[in-house]
Amino acid sequence: MHTSESSRAGGGKGVGLGLALVSALAFGGSGVAAKPLIEAGLDPLHVVWLRVAGAALVMLPLAVRHRALLRSRPALLAGFGLLGVAGVQAFYFASISRIPVGVALLVEYLAPALVLGWVRFVQRRPVTRAAALGVVLAVGGLACVVEVWSGLSFDALGLLLALGAACCQVGYFVLSDQGSDSAEAPDPLGVIAFGLLVGTAVLTAVARPWTMDFSVLTRAADMNGTPVAAGLLLGWIVLIATVLAYVTGVVSVRRLSPAIAGVVACLEAVVATVLAWVLLGEHLSAPQIVGGTVVLLGAFIAQSSTPAKGSVEPVAAGGTESRLSARENAA
Repeated sequence: MHTSESSRAGGGKGVGLGLALVSALAFGGSGVAAKPLIEAGLDPLHVVWLRVAGAALVMLPLAVRHRALLRSRPALLAGFGLLGVAGVQAFYFASISRIPVGVALLVEYLAPALVLGWVRFVQRRPVTRAAALGVVLAVGGLACVVEVWSGLSFDALGLLLALGAACCQVGYFVLSDQGSDSAEAPDPLGVIAFGLLVGTAVLTAVARPWTMDFSVLTRAADMNGTPVAAGLLLGWIVLIATVLAYVTGVVSVRRLSPAIAGVVACLEAVVATVLAWVLLGEHLSAPQIVGGTVVLLGAFIAQSSTPAKGSVEPVAAGGTESRLSARENAA
């Protein structure tokens, strides 16, 4: 019986890791598709509105199906829509209009360090020295990415916007895990559907889409010298980089944990940086590549060292899984 339970648990984790990988790949392709639209004349907030509103329309049948969530989890839906949808996307798209896609995402990946701060200071759970080391590495790597020795050569506002996206991403991971250990856990697809609707409502008030130049969507956008239909780029952003990315991302958090899913999500920065290099010609210097690697290494250490729920003692780096396995075997 224990063997069959372990097999099911292992299979669930395998599926969760696969979904987290798909989510990272899908999210990673959003920036390279959005930047040509922004450079073609669309305001970053308008691109975000098109992305979220289009995805909300696709997910509307699921919102109707799970309408009971409006009564049972209104705060969760509002928080997920404001932070996990509107906040992350608005800050990220605004940042890539000013700084390279890869740099924006690497700044955003300070989120694992911020998640650790949430665990330590809000949930008041202890963290390990290894986790603290991960935070130090992430911050040090970020200093290389933004080339602080050059007097912060990147646009300061763009960097602040990317940091805003990092803060909102913390909310995405934390809220995605809300109720996952409860017998009455809210359906993740319903949460996503309503989160997109809330995000659309917020962004409509902020972005004022009626002022948008919709004619841009009927023309071709320039992708590093190659003309690409703007409608095709928008379709990719809505269906792949939003609907598929959010669905697989939230479901993976439920099967794994915010910490482990966050580690896999670090691949998003790698995917986005490589795609921006190949498709947009946004080359990074050697120190930036080294710094980006250190950021992701720090993010990995910080996330994998986050204590499990209910833990009263710090866990060693990479020790969360072994501790959980020990508990399962003891049971």
